[in-house]
Amino acid sequence: MSEADAATGLGGRNIAMLVAPEGVEQIELTEPWRTVQRSGGTPTLVSTRTGSIQAFNHLDREGTFEAEAAANADAASDYDALVLPGGVANPDILRTDADAVAFVRAFFDAGKPVAVICHGPWTLIEADAVRGRVMTSWPSLRTDLRNAGAEWVDQEVVVCDHGPNILVSSRMPDDLPAFCSAMVRAFSAPRTD
Repeated sequence: MSEADAATGLGGRNIAMLVAPEGVEQIELTEPWRTVQRSGGTPTLVSTRTGSIQAFNHLDREGTFEAEAAANADAASDYDALVLPGGVANPDILRTDADAVAFVRAFFDAGKPVAVICHGPWTLIEADAVRGRVMTSWPSLRTDLRNAGAEWVDQEVVVCDHGPNILVSSRMPDDLPAFCSAMVRAFSAPRTD
C-alpha cells in the first residue's frame, strides 16, 4: 500500500472479513486485515459461527483466529465493506452456508464495496453477484465465473465499478500489494448512504 493510499484512509469504517471456520489462506486474511487497520478502518472477523477459526498456508495448518461475529443477512448492515479471502476450502464451505451467502448478497443489495481474492469468488457465484461484472480470480475459477456471467481477465487486480457496487478482485497471494491498495481506494470512496 502506498503512502497516498494510507493517507486516503478508511475513516473508522467497519470492514467485515468473511471466512469459514476452517480453510482460509492465512496471508489473504492477515494482509488485508493489517491494511484496513493501518488505513484507519476497523476489521471484524465474521464466520458461519463465532469462535476459533483455523487458517492455512496452502494445505498446511497455520494460525488460529477468533471470529467475533456470525454471518447473516441482517448483520451486513453493521459493516461498510466486505473482504472475502481465498484458500480452496474457505469459499467452498462458505458457498454451502445459506447465512454466509445471504450475508454476501446483502452487501451487493446495499451497494457496498466488496473485495475478493483467489478462490473467494466461489461465494460470490453462489450469491449470484458476478453476472455482468469484470473480474479476476485464481485461474481455475475462470470457467466457473464465465458460466455465472462474469467476464474473467488475467490481471493482478481488477476494479469493476459498474453494477450495484465496486468490486475489487485479485488472483493470488502474490497480488496482495495491488489488491490491498485497490481495496483501500474502493472502501474509502464517498458513501452513498
